[in-house]
Amino acid sequence: MAVFGSIEELRGAAGTDLGTSGWTTISQDRIDAFGECTEDRQWIHVDPVRAAAGPFGGPIAHGYLTLSLVSVFLEDLIAVRGVRAAVNYGLDKVRFPAPVPAGARVRGHGRVLSVEEVPGGVQVALGLTVECDAQDKPVCVAQSLARYLAD
Repeated sequence: MAVFGSIEELRGAAGTDLGTSGWTTISQDRIDAFGECTEDRQWIHVDPVRAAAGPFGGPIAHGYLTLSLVSVFLEDLIAVRGVRAAVNYGLDKVRFPAPVPAGARVRGHGRVLSVEEVPGGVQVALGLTVECDAQDKPVCVAQSLARYLAD
């Protein structure tokens, strides 16, 4: 984990590699729960029998489930001390190059892409690549925007 002692320290962090998070298992139960929460009950996610005969040979996680774990990974990757708040500002350039099979594990690798001044603090673009232990290709590549607001 990269720990920045202040916003001032974060200002010079562009290019910093944040390392790799811990693994998170994507169980079928988690996929089913996500499908219920989002009302996305497509068979390639929530019907293991039908999915076994489908294009991926079994059920796969929703892309948005994989993307939703970005915040979990970032908690493992970066901390900024002495801030009033850290706010998710959005995402840029999200892609899902490969599927996540049910039962696989995923983790995130991050890098600080840029740091820009905004009223009351800084906006940080974080490049995140989500890896899967069952795939050679990344399963998600995204830029996450976070705002760190000064005390």
